[in-house]
Amino acid sequence: MKSALTRAALTVSCLAFAGQLLAGEPKRPECIAPAKPGGGFDLTCKLAQSGLKDSGLLKAPMRVTYMPGGVGAVAYNAVIAQRADAPGTITAFSSGSLLNLAQGKFGRYDETGVRWLAAVGTDYGAITVRADSPWQNLDDLVQALKKDPASIVFGAGATIGGQDWMQTALITRFAGIDPKNLRYVAFEGGGETLTAMLGGHVQVTSSGLGEVTPQLAAGKVRILAVLSEERLPGKLAEIPTAKEQGYDIVWPVIRGFYMGPEVSDEQYNWWKQQFDSLLASEDFAKLREQRDLLPLAMTGDELKAFVFKQVEEYKALAGEFGLVQ
Repeated sequence: MKSALTRAALTVSCLAFAGQLLAGEPKRPECIAPAKPGGGFDLTCKLAQSGLKDSGLLKAPMRVTYMPGGVGAVAYNAVIAQRADAPGTITAFSSGSLLNLAQGKFGRYDETGVRWLAAVGTDYGAITVRADSPWQNLDDLVQALKKDPASIVFGAGATIGGQDWMQTALITRFAGIDPKNLRYVAFEGGGETLTAMLGGHVQVTSSGLGEVTPQLAAGKVRILAVLSEERLPGKLAEIPTAKEQGYDIVWPVIRGFYMGPEVSDEQYNWWKQQFDSLLASEDFAKLREQRDLLPLAMTGDELKAFVFKQVEEYKALAGEFGLVQ
């Protein structure tokens, strides 16, 4: 009898412990991509969606929803004001989000307004044209801009001062061209920008590399330069860097997620644990590589410190262009 009671007590204890482990798992997980489908935010959410599902770290299917507006501003404000304690909502961010935060473009909220969760990969800026473009390399484009800056229309998934604009501004400034003289069309997300270029509405796009590599594989675009320190590995090794072409410009793009400011520690730590496990997985490394992203793994306090430091650096950079509000 005593043995039976002991076994019963042990069973109850184990069930209680299992319940505690599962307590943080959300019933309706959702990833918000703060732009229209097809761009870098979409890529980031779908990477997490696939990785967490394939690894079994998330039992319920994660849906991806789109909340365009202000290159992340609408989503950032909505999460803080309306989903502050939502346990199942993660939202994608990038270096572009941090650059806009540094310039005060997210309204009254700054980088302290959310809980920074995980960084899952890094991308690099890229300058891209259609495959039938007359410009064969970055210098061809720069020389054409020197002759007549207004003759070339740039498209990007952000307004002036945003990440995509900043990439072109840094290159043209390095070449002695005033970025204010560029013709620039802003779109809501990288997917829309790429569609506009393929349709002939703009001639050049500035974006993250991962946003354009699918069209590179399809033979529809030519990447004039990737803004990395050196050539990237594997199938990306044929893409020249801006640096090797004489333009000392590097722009890494972090890809990651944040949560609402009032999400409980238990719920936040559950997500953190899943991402820690995911980022240590070889299968996830392959999945990330398939999307042309490079390794970057930060979660919790480490990511928070990185974000705060990056925002301060972006404030200084934005100040150089007279962009801080």
